[in-house]
Formats: sequence, C-alpha cells, structure tokens
Amino acid sequence: MKLRVLVAILLLAAARPVLAQQGSLAAAVVPFVEKQSLAGAVMLVSDKQRDLAIETAGFADIANRKPMRADTLFWIASQSKPITAAALMILVDEGKVRLDDPVEKFLPEFKGQMVVAEKDKDRILLKSPARQATVRDCLNHTSGMPFKSALEEPTLDALSLATGVRGHALTPLEAEPGSRYRYSNAGINTAGRIVEVVSGMPFEVFLDKRLLRPLGMTDTTFWPAEARVARLALSYRPDAAKTGLQATPIIQLRYPLSDKSRGAMPAGGLFATAADCSRFCRMILNGGVHEGGRILSEESVKALTTRQTPSSMQESYGLGFAVGPDTAGHGGAHATSMNIIFKTGRITVWMVQHAGFPADGAQARGAFEKAAALVK
Repeated sequence: MKLRVLVAILLLAAARPVLAQQGSLAAAVVPFVEKQSLAGAVMLVSDKQRDLAIETAGFADIANRKPMRADTLFWIASQSKPITAAALMILVDEGKVRLDDPVEKFLPEFKGQMVVAEKDKDRILLKSPARQATVRDCLNHTSGMPFKSALEEPTLDALSLATGVRGHALTPLEAEPGSRYRYSNAGINTAGRIVEVVSGMPFEVFLDKRLLRPLGMTDTTFWPAEARVARLALSYRPDAAKTGLQATPIIQLRYPLSDKSRGAMPAGGLFATAADCSRFCRMILNGGVHEGGRILSEESVKALTTRQTPSSMQESYGLGFAVGPDTAGHGGAHATSMNIIFKTGRITVWMVQHAGFPADGAQARGAFEKAAALVK
C-alpha cells in the first residue's frame, strides 16, 4: 500500500509541471486533468485586436506523456459549420447566391424532391412539399433533410461531396422546408456543394483561397499531412469502469487522416488549432474585417450571427452558428467549442478531444469560461 501511494505521488509530481505551469485558465482546468476526467485542453481568450491568453493543461497523449501545446491540432467536427457558412456568404456578398434561392436553382438534382407525408412500418407516403428548400434553410437546419444520408457509411467522409449531396437529393425530406428544426449535416454539406458549383472550384480550394488563407488560418485543413498529424491530440472517452480515460479513434472518419480520397465534409471535416479558430472568430467580431481587409460584409456577418430560425421554434440558430441574445458560436462532436460574446467583445476557444464526454466535461468547460471572464 505504501509503495502504491509513493508511486502515485511520484507520478503526480512528474506530471504537475506539465499540468500547472501556466496561468489562471490552466489552473481552473488542472483539477479535472488530475482526476482523469479530462486528458488536456488548449484554452484561448481574445478580444477584437489580439489573443489575450492562450494556455494549455494536461496531455495530448496520456500514455506517452505528451503535453498539450498551443499549436496542438484538433478535429473540430461540427465547429466547421460556421466556417462553411461564412464561405457561402462570400458568394452572397458577390451577388452570386441569395439566401432565399431554392437549392434546385444551383443543384438541379433536387428538382422534384418529395417530402414524407405519412410513414409507418409498412409504407411511406410521399407528397410534393409546399415549397422547395432554400439556401437559408440548409444553413439553419430547417431544410427538412435528415442528419445524414444512408450512403454515408461506414464513415461520414466515405463519399465525395458531390456524390454525398446527390444522395441527399434522392432522399425524401423528413419535414416541410422551414417548418421544423432538425440538426442536419446533409443541409450544411449541400450548402458546401452549392459553393463548389457556383464558384467552379472544389469546396476545399474555394475555402482555402477565399477564407482560410486571407485569415492566416494556416493549420486548418480537411486532410492534415503527417507533420500536422504528429501535432494532433488523441481522442479519449471514459473507460469501462468510468474511473479514467481510454484513447479512441475518431470513428466518424477514415484513416489515414492525410488521405485525400476521404471526402471533404463541410459540415464537420475540418482540423484546426485554437489560434486559427480565434482568427476566424475575430473576423466575425470585427464585422467581417481582418487586419484591415474586408472578408465579409457587415450584413452577412449579421445574418450569420443572428437568429434565422422562426420564433415559433425553440432552437435559436443563425447561419451555421448557434446563437443567443448576444452570442454566437459552435461546438464539435469531440467537445471543442468557440464562442463570440458581442457585448464584451470577447472570444473564447476551448479545445479538447473527448468522445462521450462525462458530466465533468461541462464542469471543466464551465471552469474555463469562468476564468476566461476574468482575463484582462
């Protein structure tokens, strides 16, 4: 028993310089690392001009004692959605797309798409919808499309964007467009496909040329090369006993992650660093301007970050952004998040890699957000 306690003390002593060598953000999160409910985190606070603090806690790889670093890479999953929506709004600003244009204007395979009128275990009755789904519907999850296509198996990146979206066109809508909120990767991916068709470029090329590169988001990609994979934080989930963590692959994606035959998935395929996410959010916070250059119009930023779902719906969603009275942001499947607080002019970025996050996950992020509010 004494030997076991001594070993535990020595291990904790060895880890502590990695866990708590920084400031108030790291200090707020270290207790969750020490009790093994969180592997590690990169935390960032920014204002309109600059990053005010970027701190790390814990490990990107627990088994190899590899610490989190400021430039650690993360799969941001659905945190990709606001970035995709911003890319499409560039085309709106150029007058090439209107938010209330029907999807079929750009993607003729959607012409004649039907909606489910009745459904039971033996039959499905289809009918023509009262109206066709629009670009706006795709970006605010009211298109009537399902979460994903049945063709997107075994992983979400199994198909090219064009093929995947063709599958959405062949799938009946689950609800009348504009009548119901249903969180939908299919809708966001369809918006990404519209970017391809209108711009004449593959989505990832347009995204890089018109948004990522101008913002200096040099680590953001659908396909991290091996050098970036070396910086990727491992994903973790609670172990069987619920007393610790075990490493887990990203089951939604196909390996190797650098393989460009994996489909670019606008709804959730991006990898990024905390600093890159901050650059994107800072452009939004500055009304579409980055370092003196305009990326988006103020009107487009307002559309992205204010409620676009009908007031009759409980869900408050902009275009690619989850929105509150004075906030806009998004999270990802492995618990990353970025949040813009317009009233205070602040941005918070919380980067972790956890699948099946336990209850402590919300507590850890809450501790970070509380500490972030005090950063000067």
